Amino acid sequence: MSPETAPEPEQLVDHFFRHEAGRLTAWLSRVLGFNRLEQAEDIVQDTLVQALRTWRVRGVPENPAAWLYRAARHRALDVLRREQRHHRLGAALTADPDDALAGAVAALPETLLPDELADSQLRMLFACCHPALPPEAQLAMCLRVLCGLSIPEIAAAFLTSQETITKRLYRAKEKVRAGAIELVVPQGVALTERLHGVLQALYLLFNAGYNSSSSAADQLIRQDLCADAMRLTLLLLDHPATAGPATHALLGLMCLQASRFDARLSPDGAIVLLPDQDRTRWDPDLIRRGLHYLSRAATGPVVSEYHLEAAIAAEHCRCQTFADTNWPLIRQLYDLLLDLRPTPIVALHRAVAVAAEAGAAAGLRALAPLIADSALDQHYLFHAIHADLLARVGQPAAARDAWLEARLLTSSAAERGLIVEKFRGWDLG
Repeated sequence: MSPETAPEPEQLVDHFFRHEAGRLTAWLSRVLGFNRLEQAEDIVQDTLVQALRTWRVRGVPENPAAWLYRAARHRALDVLRREQRHHRLGAALTADPDDALAGAVAALPETLLPDELADSQLRMLFACCHPALPPEAQLAMCLRVLCGLSIPEIAAAFLTSQETITKRLYRAKEKVRAGAIELVVPQGVALTERLHGVLQALYLLFNAGYNSSSSAADQLIRQDLCADAMRLTLLLLDHPATAGPATHALLGLMCLQASRFDARLSPDGAIVLLPDQDRTRWDPDLIRRGLHYLSRAATGPVVSEYHLEAAIAAEHCRCQTFADTNWPLIRQLYDLLLDLRPTPIVALHRAVAVAAEAGAAAGLRALAPLIADSALDQHYLFHAIHADLLARVGQPAAARDAWLEARLLTSSAAERGLIVEKFRGWDLG
């Protein structure tokens, strides 16, 4: 790594926290035991702090990831040996149960094999989705422990408060501490049941990255989240028992959405909406891969929500121009998706498709149930879409109120800029 191109230690530690913290935690939890999850998280945190201090003085090592794994291994050994000394202070013990564990850690090689890391992460995914945990806690655990999302990021993904997420994680970790959950990939029916939660967690992780415009400063980090979600989904496809149609459909959706990533932002960081995107900047290789995985998903009798979302994304990617979009087909796909996943967000996107197919008045009628519901009151995009439709049907006063509400509900400069630019041409009074 040359001095001219080497990033600052702070930037690199932050990068590796996003990339490696989940892998390290999964591996350490497998070695130490899943009931020591919080201890594994503490060791990883301490290792990253140590990296920041050391790299500031000595420079960034040639292989930063290998350095982190060696440091985490040594720190885990220090923790276990310190525990042994405390156990022996009060009495002369002939055998300590942690002796074997410390010996096992010491015997681990300095360099970890990719297959070992992949297996640890797969185990962690399924442990976090154990039926002993409520579904919402399963997803929060996956996103926090394995994927490295912050509490605010998880709260945004669930459209809920940070306090709620903190409580969910605390209660889930109480069950982990009690030893009620094993770090294993289940078999048979248990695997099929847990796979649904795993796919949901990876879907939410990808969305947290794909909607990265909510924080322009974190743009590159959130692109990494998309890549992490795709990498973990590929792990599932490498396991015969989890490489089913829904998994293929999810990866197809991710590839198709990621193909448009570069076109979603202008060179100065402004958000570019779908009608204005330069389609020559869409990644043809990712589109090809997405269509391949979607075709592989068409092998079973069940159509999942990921099949439908991938079909919608595929329809967009097949069009040479925005004007070519087959909105009646996309609206029909949203109808089916709303039956499978009757959430306010799906209904919001369906209303956009209805407006594109049949006009703004029809879009407002589709939006009416959401206006009466409070579920999206704190969601800036709902108010921005509402404002746009109101302006298009000639209701400037109501559009202005919705527009101002949208501006108030986002802290992102990029989103505020988009809202201002979107309504610059409307006379809102």
